Amino acid sequence: MTTKVIIETGLLTDEEKVKATELIIESGADFVKTATGFNGGGATVEDVKLLKSVTGEKIGVKAAGGVKTYADAVKIIEAGASRIGASGAIAIVTGGTSAASY
Repeated sequence: MTTKVIIETGLLTDEEKVKATELIIESGADFVKTATGFNGGGATVEDVKLLKSVTGEKIGVKAAGGVKTYADAVKIIEAGASRIGASGAIAIVTGGTSAASY
């Protein structure tokens, strides 16, 4: 079973993000996730870089919320995300073509 712990990065200070991520690593979880998408915040390049700097290769970083385009996805992956959670995955992959076009 894969365990992801959401920390709502948009509601936390950098110090709180670091501490939460350290605790998540200690807990044995597999991923730290940036957001649920219900609190106005989402994944930012800066937050993903910060979380990755704490996790190293110990656990993964899942970026969720705010990833809407292929370019966004590339930036988030380059920042260190190993997974992306996005409701618009088809549009991201197709460069904006909706699923209704198929």
